Amino acid sequence: MISKWLFSGAFLLELGSWISAVSGLPILQAALLYTTAHGLGSLMLAFGIWVLLPSRYRFPLPWSPLFIFSLSFFIPLIGMIGVALALFPALYLPRKRSEQPWQATGVPDLPFRPQQEKSRELMFSDGGLQDVLRHATDPDQRLTAIFATRRMRSKEAIPILKLALRDPADDVRLLAYSMLDQRESRINQRIEATLALLAKARPARQFALHGTLARWYWELAYVGLAQGSVLEHVLEQARNHVTQALQGAATEELHLLAGRIALEQGDLDQAESFLDQAEAAGTDASQLAPYRAEIAFLRRRYREVPELLAGIPGDMLQRPPFAALARYWL
Repeated sequence: MISKWLFSGAFLLELGSWISAVSGLPILQAALLYTTAHGLGSLMLAFGIWVLLPSRYRFPLPWSPLFIFSLSFFIPLIGMIGVALALFPALYLPRKRSEQPWQATGVPDLPFRPQQEKSRELMFSDGGLQDVLRHATDPDQRLTAIFATRRMRSKEAIPILKLALRDPADDVRLLAYSMLDQRESRINQRIEATLALLAKARPARQFALHGTLARWYWELAYVGLAQGSVLEHVLEQARNHVTQALQGAATEELHLLAGRIALEQGDLDQAESFLDQAEAAGTDASQLAPYRAEIAFLRRRYREVPELLAGIPGDMLQRPPFAALARYWL
């Protein structure tokens, strides 16, 4: 309703401006009357049209109403008529939008068939991704395989990323190196932060910090981020810290960690001793069975291996890495 009053006022003011232009008044007085009436009429017309515009054309302010006002004001006599003829039909007689019965789509890449549902293990298994890195000819497919390792645990992802370091494409190698460096940097930052806490911690708190350091050093070795002499140094640091942690609260988890570190260093007697202490502290025998089977194998007591592997729960024997062991030994 307000727009109709604005349009009516704009029409009357514009009509008055025309009358003042053809009247017998002095030129200065006629020009002043025409400019005032024409300007007010243009302002009312611009505001009335702006109110009726769709929201996407009303902003940003003040440019939308200023544009309509400029078209009407700066074109004498016919400016307002041109704006009205141009915009009124669009405002009151909008074009009807017909329904589109079809939707255009691009030609899909072959093969064109519904993708089969795959389990998470199959989609992101290390074997499948390694096959992609070895045999896929498209570098984008190999990049996608590397990106998939972000959803995997470090133990499975690190070998895949190391394999990608030998890829012929620079982008694949750089991405794999960057992701490896990120994983290693996160662990090293946690080690540095824990060492800083250890330097100023109370004696009672130091045992827990030694245990934390032992876990992070072991993580570097376990996931494969350390090799050669660096691996030996990391394992030695892990063993020193777990030994000091055991002097405080000797939990079953610390005994098991110490046994795994000693096993990785090849100290089988010490590893077996720590595993026995972990069992005495409450660790379930089925959890220790894989490590005892490994010790028996390294000592060439092969007859004990099937008996020890049989102590692993059946559901674990059906999953990697125990599935292959069960097929061979059991």
